[in-house]
Amino acid sequence: MPDNRAALFEHRPADLEVILPGPDQSFRWYEHDYPYELARWNHHPEYEIHLIRAGSGKLLAGDYIGPFGAGHVALIGPDLPHDWMGDVAPGERICGRDVVLQFDGATLLNLRGSLPELSELNSLLAQARRGIEFTGSTALQAAASLESIGKAEGLQRLIAFLQLLSTLVRAPKCDVRVLASAFYSPSLDSRSSQRINQAFDYLINELTTDLRLSTIAARVGMSEAGFSRFFKRITGHGFIDLMRKLRIQRACRLLVQTQLSVAEICFEVGYENVSNFNRHFRHEMAQTPSDYRRARPHAS
Repeated sequence: MPDNRAALFEHRPADLEVILPGPDQSFRWYEHDYPYELARWNHHPEYEIHLIRAGSGKLLAGDYIGPFGAGHVALIGPDLPHDWMGDVAPGERICGRDVVLQFDGATLLNLRGSLPELSELNSLLAQARRGIEFTGSTALQAAASLESIGKAEGLQRLIAFLQLLSTLVRAPKCDVRVLASAFYSPSLDSRSSQRINQAFDYLINELTTDLRLSTIAARVGMSEAGFSRFFKRITGHGFIDLMRKLRIQRACRLLVQTQLSVAEICFEVGYENVSNFNRHFRHEMAQTPSDYRRARPHAS
């Protein structure tokens, strides 16, 4: 049952987490220690499957609060605030505590027209909007699948992801617990959400132009320094860092899907010179654009 202590979080709006899968990946998988900068009371439009490898503490999901331990598996739906608050001593660090998989459920469900088998996900993803905790054999199988995804690439990675979803869809009722109450409504800061949405609209629509921090700061009625701190606190990314990541992601897609030259792609994604583009690309991808293209099959 929900614990009244969860109400303590209602006065503190959940932070928005910005999720960026790799340029050649349809979902994000990562592992992290605890404490961790992004392990906080947050929400995001993506679904999240979460495994706790070690440690214990309290899971907060909407108005639910309950214990977790090693082997805990949960599926959190879009914009449901959540946090795994670990029991750690001052200065203690749990290495590799969390395995996190985040995916765009709307995009997946939009494929039902051509892949009708995906309709099996309807009930699971609807329930996940309140958060689901899995136990028993389902949690054991899901944990093994999550671990295997971290080592897989390409089609094998996608197959393992679908196997994981199949395990959750077929979980017996005794292994499934819905978390937040049916009437829970998240407390999200409307003013902050409006500013963040304005920033993202500007970022996406003007990504290939001369983006300026001063322009978006003025649009949301903040100073440059104030907006920069605000954006970092809310999303976990610096505005300029996120702009670079999005541009390089777009460049990766163009390198694989088109025959445009590296120089043409450089200008297409908003850079003014090739050397700056190459430097940023190496920073994000740990290889040059040409090496990235050579390592992957691309359009003929």
